[in-house]
Amino acid sequence: MRRSSTSSTYTSRSVPAVALLAATVLLAGLAGCSKAGTAGSSSDGDGGKGGSAAVDVGLVYSRSGPLAAYGKQYLEGFNAGLAYATHGTGKAAGHEIHVTEQDDAGDPAKAVAAAKTLIGKGTKIIAGTTDSGVALQLAPLAAQNRVLYVSGPAATDGLTGVNAYTFRSGRQSYQDILTAGSLLGDSKGRKVVVLTQNSAFGQANVAAVKTVLGDGQGAKVDSVLAPPSAGDLTPFAQQVKSKKPDLVFVAWAGASAPALWTALDQQGVVGSTKVVTGLAGTASYPLFGAAGAKVSFLAHYFPGAGNNPVEKAMLDGIAKAGGTPDLFSPDGFTAAQMIVHAVESGSATDPTAMAKALEGWSFQGPKGDEQIRAVDHALLQPMFTAKLTGTGAAPKPELISRLPKDAVTPPSKQMAG
Repeated sequence: MRRSSTSSTYTSRSVPAVALLAATVLLAGLAGCSKAGTAGSSSDGDGGKGGSAAVDVGLVYSRSGPLAAYGKQYLEGFNAGLAYATHGTGKAAGHEIHVTEQDDAGDPAKAVAAAKTLIGKGTKIIAGTTDSGVALQLAPLAAQNRVLYVSGPAATDGLTGVNAYTFRSGRQSYQDILTAGSLLGDSKGRKVVVLTQNSAFGQANVAAVKTVLGDGQGAKVDSVLAPPSAGDLTPFAQQVKSKKPDLVFVAWAGASAPALWTALDQQGVVGSTKVVTGLAGTASYPLFGAAGAKVSFLAHYFPGAGNNPVEKAMLDGIAKAGGTPDLFSPDGFTAAQMIVHAVESGSATDPTAMAKALEGWSFQGPKGDEQIRAVDHALLQPMFTAKLTGTGAAPKPELISRLPKDAVTPPSKQMAG
């Protein structure tokens, strides 16, 4: 596999070898499709799908900016996933995977410019996208230029069903809310306040809570939205408390999380009502302090939650490369699995065929049994609930429940374009 940075230079290196698993753990979702993780299954090139020329993949993600830590997790997972899915060869169906990294710094304008540059150079596959606002700008670009777009940690529900060329390798907000609902019990008639940022990510969470817990379960849903740039979060914690909620759903992303939890603790919110939030990366665990033991967590992922051979391959691959598995490691790993499958079972040159190969595909990912829903490209996947145990600098997540993909399935959408 060759890799290029944002400059025009690149270095050639092979994908680090990781523990390889029997191909039978990965299931093909379409009749006649080869199984992911079996790179080179077509012994003579790719059967007329572009000879043996390299497949260019552009990773547009937050290498810098407020979500840089998430971008790093995604990248480490992607590298491990590509090594796993290609059996350490860096090739899919005889094609070298050439990866070019572009830093969008969380800025949609920079992301669009980077994607246009990549597409102009002939890149047929774009992946990455840490930020939801960025993803919503890249998705239309993918359809307009007919390139395969596999979004990463961006959780906005707006990506599901947006067009025939857009997929996601992570979860979406609706799946978060369904997971939270499993912790809340009967919410009928109860007052739920969503505390989040005034961003695409935050607005998607508010909409999802209103749909799932409000329309679906009879809760009265209100919200408190803070500017993403806000430094002093005390006024927003006070607003939450003044609403006297029965339940507080906190959806937060970025470096201001410690200040948020300090404010919620100081204003007595955590001690006076039930607070549910998503379990973020490992670096965030100590930041909850004493409040951590009082918070209920929905979990997209934490190391060890999947408890399956593919997750072990991911953990081993990331560790061998000197990285640290974390919250969004599976998003990168799964993206690499999807890209390899799209090339092997679809085409090395035709994004329409790549997309068709992904639709309906069932496979074993780091989180467990996953499936790309054909009708709208939602990624159906397991979710988890957890609690933090221990105090001081080293609290650890403890699994409460593992929800299968069918228990947290978002409603299907008609494909928009």
